[in-house]
Amino acid sequence: MMLNRTQIIFGIMGLMLLMVGFLQSWNLALALINLCLISALMTLGVNMQWGYAGLVNFGMMGFAALGGLAGVLISMPPVPGAISAGGSGILLGLVVALITIFAAIFTWKKTAGMEQRRRYLVMAGLLVVGFFIFRSIIDPAVDAIESFESAKSGYLGGLGLPIILSWAVGGVLAAGVAWMIGKVALGLRSDYLAIATLGISEIIVYALKNEDWLARGVKNVTGLPRPVPYEIDLQESAWLMDLTTQFNLPLVDTSSVIVKLCYAVLFTIVLVIVYMLSEKALKSPWGRMMRAIRDNEVSAEAMGKDVKAKHLQVFILGSAVVGIAGAMLTTLDGQFTPASYQPLRFTFVIWVMVIIGGSGNNAGSIIGGFLIWFFWVESEPLGLWIIETLTSGMAADSFLRMHLIENAAHTRLMTMGLVLLLVLRFAPKGLIPEEKR
Repeated sequence: MMLNRTQIIFGIMGLMLLMVGFLQSWNLALALINLCLISALMTLGVNMQWGYAGLVNFGMMGFAALGGLAGVLISMPPVPGAISAGGSGILLGLVVALITIFAAIFTWKKTAGMEQRRRYLVMAGLLVVGFFIFRSIIDPAVDAIESFESAKSGYLGGLGLPIILSWAVGGVLAAGVAWMIGKVALGLRSDYLAIATLGISEIIVYALKNEDWLARGVKNVTGLPRPVPYEIDLQESAWLMDLTTQFNLPLVDTSSVIVKLCYAVLFTIVLVIVYMLSEKALKSPWGRMMRAIRDNEVSAEAMGKDVKAKHLQVFILGSAVVGIAGAMLTTLDGQFTPASYQPLRFTFVIWVMVIIGGSGNNAGSIIGGFLIWFFWVESEPLGLWIIETLTSGMAADSFLRMHLIENAAHTRLMTMGLVLLLVLRFAPKGLIPEEKR
């Protein structure tokens, strides 16, 4: 039976990962696979927006950070002292903020017939009054929370629930924020939408860095619970001791491999579910409608389709998937570090994955996530090996040899550019292009 293009590409990717296991270590190979699975899930979310509907969203970083925040809010134990010190003030401040927002929406609708200048003045006055009331309530509460044992807590904590629940909550949280952003920004032209979403994602990360009461800010939250066993518990179990003794395996490495394998199984289940739902949606009448809107918005509107409403739907769905992936990444790391959310990692690299894999094709998005993250991790050791091999005939203290070895880390970005150029040259629609139905 002839293998098709998709099977061949996935087979090559599998062989590359097996080579890492045999030539380097299975610990590294499984760690790489776990991050590839999370990256592939992120690319599926972006592909829903760009590949299905042509929406340019550069705000994945913010949605991934919201997913990570969900891991803290769901799994970490509550801090009773901080809650008693300022919890009621935070809750009251949030209620005032919601009342202000709904009052502003109600006022805007009721003043539709008012003269435009007066209408804007009324709205501005309402928002300013609500803002000052909100700040007068929440600021003392924030100060009280952040001053409570600030070295080890200084925040409200979470609900103390299983962290795996945070994956769903991360998707819901990202979807809710996407709804608010979409209601405002989806009327913009594609280039303005890209700039707006990038700016909003920076605002989200900036808020997470500075609002210590929420998730400790740049102090970070460490020691998040796991959905899989701990290595130390496995090392003390009798069955693993017997297994490693029988097959002469290192106990510590074997326990680490088992933990990473458990993560890989969980991540694979989520990825397969999202992939199957994405394929079902893409092949449904809804998917055909989204592609029709992507290809020609004017014609779709002429046929009676509410383009902005459909864009909002797919924007929410894609952002929710990115939020789930963000929660999974925080679960894997075991910590929430807002400073680690950088546009290079969570915007540029994710978009390269979508472009390389093939926008509009879910299988292409997955292979793009695997391939680009593989080279992102492996290009540095591979580049170092190539440089050391090519300069092996030089003196050990040669200036040129030392300079090249010290700058081997830069081969990562060079490799990304080279892979992107080669694929765009020989496969301009991606490795697995969109199927025309």
